[in-house]
Amino acid sequence: MAKKSKYLFIASMDVESEQEDLFNEVYDKEHVPNLMTVPGVVSVARYKMRELTMLIGGERKEMRFEEEPSYHALYEVESPEVLLSDAWGEAVELGRWPEQVRPYTRNRRHILTERID
Repeated sequence: MAKKSKYLFIASMDVESEQEDLFNEVYDKEHVPNLMTVPGVVSVARYKMRELTMLIGGERKEMRFEEEPSYHALYEVESPEVLLSDAWGEAVELGRWPEQVRPYTRNRRHILTERID
C-alpha cells in the first residue's frame, strides 16, 4: 500500500468460521468496491493475520496475539471527515454486508491513524 494519504483507517474483525467464505466474497466483491466510490477514499487493502516468529535482541521469539482480530482492512482516506460523510454512511449499508455478513463478525476494532512523517 503506497503512502498516498496522511490518514489510515483500519477496520479489524473476526468472523464465524461457517461464514468465512461469504465474508471474503462480500468484502472483496461488494464492500470494498462500494467504499471505493466514496469521495476521499484513496485506496483499500485487506490482510489476514499470520503466525509470527522473529528475531528480537538476538533471540528467536514466537509472537502470540490470541485476542487480536484475524482480518484487517486498511483504508487510506484524505481526512477523518470522510468517515462521517453521507457517502460513507450509505456505502457501508449497501449490498449483503449489513444483513448477511456484519451479524457474524465479532472482536471488531476500528482505529484511525495519522502519518507522522
